[in-house]
Amino acid sequence: MELLEVMKKRFSVRKYKEQQIEPEKLKKVLEAAHVAPTATNAQPVRLIVVQSEEGRAKLDKAARLYGAPTVVIVCADHDRAWVRKYDNKQSTDIDASILTDHMMLEATEQGLGSLWVCWFDPKIVKEEFDLPDNLEPINLLALGYSDADEKSADRHGTERIDMEELVTYR
Repeated sequence: MELLEVMKKRFSVRKYKEQQIEPEKLKKVLEAAHVAPTATNAQPVRLIVVQSEEGRAKLDKAARLYGAPTVVIVCADHDRAWVRKYDNKQSTDIDASILTDHMMLEATEQGLGSLWVCWFDPKIVKEEFDLPDNLEPINLLALGYSDADEKSADRHGTERIDMEELVTYR
């Protein structure tokens, strides 16, 4: 599939089949994160893959994950963060977002559904998974086989702002 087709095909899945992701498909999704760019190649992101019932029960305390059989906790590693000298902005949120986007697109290519979850309690995730102080959970990526109706790849023409509103040329 062409990359733009993959992008148009991907949608937020909020209903998953119980079937677990095959290891080879998960490996490709994680490889997509591995090749993602980060500021100054600092790679200040750590991933925690949760597939066990026990681990998913811990995550259920912090977020609604719609029955996804696999969840990736995407964490910023503040010990490795690049910091912009002009305003001390750390790149970690941006870097974590780039990795997450790469994983979602590869998941779509692998026939999997995904959901980028930012509505979660990071304190619970830190406590339940005993994360060190330098790791901050940025988002959760729910992955699995969709049990929802697919959305039209053409929906972006009506569900997005017009290109004229999005883009300004100067």
